[in-house]
Amino acid sequence: MNVLIVVATAGEAAGLADLPARVVVSGVGPVAAALATWQALARESFDLAVSAGIGGAYPGSGLQAGDLAVSSVMVQADLGAWDGENFLDLAALGLSVLPGAAHTGTFAVWDGAAQLAAALGAACGPTLTLGTVTGTAERAAELARRYPGALTEGMEGAGVAHAALLAGVPVLELRGVSNPVGPRDRRAWRIPEALAATRRGLAGLLEGV
Repeated sequence: MNVLIVVATAGEAAGLADLPARVVVSGVGPVAAALATWQALARESFDLAVSAGIGGAYPGSGLQAGDLAVSSVMVQADLGAWDGENFLDLAALGLSVLPGAAHTGTFAVWDGAAQLAAALGAACGPTLTLGTVTGTAERAAELARRYPGALTEGMEGAGVAHAALLAGVPVLELRGVSNPVGPRDRRAWRIPEALAATRRGLAGLLEGV
């Protein structure tokens, strides 16, 4: 299986260079991720595109630093509009991320995701993409309520998924957990453990676990 791995930073890519896959550094955010993915897919044929990196874990997910999350769906969670205190998603607004088709920014994933998660002992559930990292407990709880079962928050997944959808390539997101979603406390971040979990997930995928 020819796999494209898209990561946001060179630091995330450094520990993956020896894996038998093409690793692309996109830059931060869904737009950067979509453009880098589209460029890579236009140059070479891939069987699977993977958005990989570290992320925060949502309250109620049960995930701790160093755990691995595998996407069941990939969601662009901040697409919509605020009406006072109420968030209106694209469905409520009658809008779509695709011209001529109803698509509200929740992207289906590769059909082997659940099997991979089970083999790796990882959680499998929705992974959320936001353009701005959540910084309060209240906001984290609100997102967890809006998207039941949400596991992790990242900034690139939905961008990779959007480009892969347009190219007709299956997609997956793998996130190693570095911290809880909520108030920023850099002292609590466990980035090496999160990177190790991400690598473990990618290695398992590529080895056909």
